[in-house]
Amino acid sequence: MTARAADRARYDRATAQLDAPVAIVDLDAFDANADDLVRRAKGKPIRVASKSVRCRALLERVLAREGFAGIMSFTLAESLWLARSGFDDVLLAYPSADRARYAELAADPKLAAAVTVMIDDPAQLDLIDAARAGGGEVVRVCLELDTSLKLLGGRVRIGARRSPLHSPAEVAEVARAVARRPGFKVVGIMAYEGHVAGVGDAVAGHPLRSRAVRLMQAAARRELAERRAAVVRAVREVVPDLEFVNGGGTGSVQHTAAEDAVTEIAAGSGLYVPRLFDNYTSFRGRPAALFALPVVRRPGVGVVTVLGGGYPASGAPGADRLPVPCLPEGLRYDPQEGAGEVQTPLLGPVADDLLIGDKVWFRHAKAGELCERFDTLHLVEGDAVTAAVPTYRGEGHTFL
Repeated sequence: MTARAADRARYDRATAQLDAPVAIVDLDAFDANADDLVRRAKGKPIRVASKSVRCRALLERVLAREGFAGIMSFTLAESLWLARSGFDDVLLAYPSADRARYAELAADPKLAAAVTVMIDDPAQLDLIDAARAGGGEVVRVCLELDTSLKLLGGRVRIGARRSPLHSPAEVAEVARAVARRPGFKVVGIMAYEGHVAGVGDAVAGHPLRSRAVRLMQAAARRELAERRAAVVRAVREVVPDLEFVNGGGTGSVQHTAAEDAVTEIAAGSGLYVPRLFDNYTSFRGRPAALFALPVVRRPGVGVVTVLGGGYPASGAPGADRLPVPCLPEGLRYDPQEGAGEVQTPLLGPVADDLLIGDKVWFRHAKAGELCERFDTLHLVEGDAVTAAVPTYRGEGHTFL
């Protein structure tokens, strides 16, 4: 029996009494992935990206491990909820326009001490001030640096369109704008190099493209390391007591950790290891989060139909954004139908071995987005479910 066949047998035994659709997290794989992230971080603390986990119980589990500290959240409402739930170090990774939550933040000493908000434009300070509704707490601020690689005088740009702050002078000027404003304090800098951390460099069947990605990423790492260090020096001239400099992502942990200017690493997807993280030369994780759909039809030879399945991931539309049927091995989508809203046909000789009611196991393309489809994660240890924990959705929250 292959290792993957053994996993399928384990998961089927563990969930034998559970009707599909059902989602699981293999805790042995989850913990092994956490250990690997810590190894690659080389002693620098890892701030957990909550959008890639979306389950309070698993956030608590990983933050109890040595090498992890703090949460990187994705909305202000989520940040306040997490702070009220007992998490005392929450960095909001994206600017917000949530005036009601800003009023709550500015009025509550506990929240104001636990939550740091993201800005890249003084106009965002105006919005926060207008939303204070009399709240006088100092708002902790992090400045986001644009990490994109610019070539040919800026005519070519590689990287996500995030912050407009690219140069040390631009970031330092916003730091000065914050310093001049009562009620705000700069405490950190964040720089997420998504074109390095979030782009696989070993795409199966595309050796030339993979080599081009590796060359681009090597150039981007060199350029960013130099510029990030200069940004930190420039901001420290304005804010000598800067608390943290956050960088990285699952795909670039060891590279970002090697930079002296960086004090902490962000990562989250590497805990679940979705399918988009199969295409990296720098690390190999163990798939930890999976979901199963039940076989409900057998339309013909070499075909089964499962219930549900249309759970695409965010990003540029494409086949790589679809969940992948992984267990049993050998199933594929019908190119005429793909992953359906209510049912999904799957093709392959192995389909003839499946019976009505059998489970087909899938991996989502991205990590936490799986949790928007399920309200419960069943935690598997060995061949048994040892706990069932709610996702954000299961606790009644869909923050985005």
